[in-house]
Amino acid sequence: MPKTLEKIEAFLAKHHLLSLATVAGNCPQSASLFYAYDVENVGFVVASDRKTEHIRNVLVNDKVSGTVALETDIVGKIEGIQFKGIMRAISQEEGSLYFKKFPYARVMKPQLWQIELAEIKLTDNRLGFGKKLYWQRADSRELE
Repeated sequence: MPKTLEKIEAFLAKHHLLSLATVAGNCPQSASLFYAYDVENVGFVVASDRKTEHIRNVLVNDKVSGTVALETDIVGKIEGIQFKGIMRAISQEEGSLYFKKFPYARVMKPQLWQIELAEIKLTDNRLGFGKKLYWQRADSRELE
């Protein structure tokens, strides 16, 4: 595994909330979602109802972007990722790692979604001010 992806995955393992951005037509939408990071597929598993505006957008346009960030006001400790990917509905069986991380969610029988990450940019000021590391999936679908 490349060192960059190792650093990204170490950061993601310490967090559980992402900010998702979607758009369909001329209508952007954002949402905060709990995630389970899927190491094997390099992606997120999230839960969200099909009736939400952000999921209605995904059903029209499966290209998404978002962030996971450490909340701090200490400049030298700033860490976070920006990502782009493709989002699709998955079965509860396919997304079982979500229930391992959030076992209480199983009783709600939520719709699960996979965000297959295509690009990730990690900003980590602990490595030097403004230090950025990039990862891109070699076999990802075109995002444009």
